[in-house]
Amino acid sequence: LVTVATPPAFASGARNVILIIGDGMDDHQITIARNYLVGARGKLLLDRMPLRSVVQVLTVTDEEAGKAVYVADSANTATSMASGVVTSRGRIGTSAGSDVDVTSIVELAHAAGMKTGIVSTSSVTDATPAAFFAHVSRRDCENPDTILGSEVRPGIRSPGCPADLKRNGGLGSISEQAANSNLDVVLGGGAKHFTPIAEGETRSVRDVAAGNGFHVITEAAQLRKVPAGKKLLGIFADSHISVRLRGEDARIASKPDRDVLNRLNRFFGSVQFPDPMRCEAEPGFAGVPSLKMMTDVALSQLSNNGGKGFFLAIESALIDKQSHVRNPCGSIGELEQLNEAVASALEYAERDPETLILVTSDHGHAAQVVPNESLFDRYGIPVFTPGRLARLVTRDGAILAVSYATNSFRFEEHTGVNVPLYANRVGHGRVPSMVTQPEIFDIMVEYLGLNRALAQGGPGR
Repeated sequence: LVTVATPPAFASGARNVILIIGDGMDDHQITIARNYLVGARGKLLLDRMPLRSVVQVLTVTDEEAGKAVYVADSANTATSMASGVVTSRGRIGTSAGSDVDVTSIVELAHAAGMKTGIVSTSSVTDATPAAFFAHVSRRDCENPDTILGSEVRPGIRSPGCPADLKRNGGLGSISEQAANSNLDVVLGGGAKHFTPIAEGETRSVRDVAAGNGFHVITEAAQLRKVPAGKKLLGIFADSHISVRLRGEDARIASKPDRDVLNRLNRFFGSVQFPDPMRCEAEPGFAGVPSLKMMTDVALSQLSNNGGKGFFLAIESALIDKQSHVRNPCGSIGELEQLNEAVASALEYAERDPETLILVTSDHGHAAQVVPNESLFDRYGIPVFTPGRLARLVTRDGAILAVSYATNSFRFEEHTGVNVPLYANRVGHGRVPSMVTQPEIFDIMVEYLGLNRALAQGGPGR
């Protein structure tokens, strides 16, 4: 058995890559978390990493010409990082238009004898983790039921991925591909996607995984002692793992309240902003493993590989999902979790210095820091954000105003901003000052010395 408290304290000589992804983590999200957690003059561990670059996110349409799309989703961006291929929104490990499966770094690393792992606070079948091991035309084909079509949202139905069914020559749903994969560690949520009966089987997807050598666990306490040298599948929530923080009394951003006069003429009357609040603990978080805990277990498992190295992708997924629902406290707590995972990765790299650590995001998101007191207040004009507003009392005792205003729908959307890329000292000379997202794949493949001839090209390569 491997005890997590005593990870290996040696340099293996092999090269490793740890890729940490903050889903939806752009500079606004980082700034909001920094201001709240450590204050405007404070620094997160991210801020102390020795190298910082910027990443241009690339997306194309499914049309033959492959026109540029300037706002991405997690499926296509994770595919870019995992496979170096620019593809269209919603695709997992497949090319735009032609729908050809593209080879991921996980597959290349496994072919080279390396261990591989995926850790996420989302369902392990969600878009970002799935892009590193699966190949389906639509991200919502997460299990043997949804691959046949499903209701994604009330009144919104997905046609599924019939071409990806095994009986049609495909690889099956995302959970089935996880169960049949060569991954050594898979940790996160998504139990509901492993309970359906696998296609062509009488067993559940979870039982198929166990039959393929995965040691399956479902409780955080089970992470403290896991079998060494055995594949590990940990699924700790029915869907996504609970967030760490929420707003006071579960409050999220809300619209400013305009009086009648202001509704008649925007230059007059008054506007009442939502009351300031602090973040509080989310009750559901107490029973689930933290991202740091899962990261520590994954590193302990993957490092025992006879000097052949490993690739590990870690995702703090709910920065994004909490921004979708306009909950800044939820995003702050998840960025704090990412910061703790970075600490674990850096501690590991001190023991095994041939370890490249990259920290980045898949795309930008809706949260935007706006003035708590508008500069136009001095003119007596009641100026306010047209979106939803949350006002947080920070560590400095000041008010941080966060606006969500990408659309008029129930859920906010991604934005088209560049995203940051951080690296440890191993990244010097390897990470340029500006990269496109597929070039992250190139950096990792080159560092690990993987066989590029095995990688399939596709649109954008």
